[in-house]
Amino acid sequence: MPSSRSESTRAAILDAARERFAADGYERATIRAIARDASIDPSMVMRYYGNKEGLFAAAMTVDLALPDLTGLPREDVGRALVSHFLARWEEDEVLTALLRVGVTNQAGAKRMQGIFRDQFLPVAQRVCPDPEQAPARAALVATQVLGLALTRYVLRFPPTVALHREEVVAWLAPTLQRYLTAPNP
Repeated sequence: MPSSRSESTRAAILDAARERFAADGYERATIRAIARDASIDPSMVMRYYGNKEGLFAAAMTVDLALPDLTGLPREDVGRALVSHFLARWEEDEVLTALLRVGVTNQAGAKRMQGIFRDQFLPVAQRVCPDPEQAPARAALVATQVLGLALTRYVLRFPPTVALHREEVVAWLAPTLQRYLTAPNP
């Protein structure tokens, strides 16, 4: 079992890496800068994570903690998902950091694709009228959720930032609902 000192060092490295990747992007973030931010020697970063790719993978691990929609009336799925994603984006800076990196770096894009494929696609498969359409429908949901996150939390478009949560839910919930549960157009 790792010591508490080892755990605190790992946590400091991951915190510094998340901040550095978010601020500088994947390409410009360096092991040396991350180590400096964590107040440790760069060799410790390499010891725990092997290389920059390993550190990025560990720092950008995200659990969307999607709600269980099984007991929810089908017509409430869109509202539940928009509310959930708003809460996640507002509570978890890792998601915002990953989005920033994902728009400029292939490793970040692959990480984001994997999160949505592994965590969101199964949810879409359960609620779609035709599970074979789930990948396309999940991708459409991603366009809305990621577009909102990009304009609200990364680019900070004033009109998007100014919207109250209830307004965002009211605007986006019907769209997500349609993408996931409407008959095939």
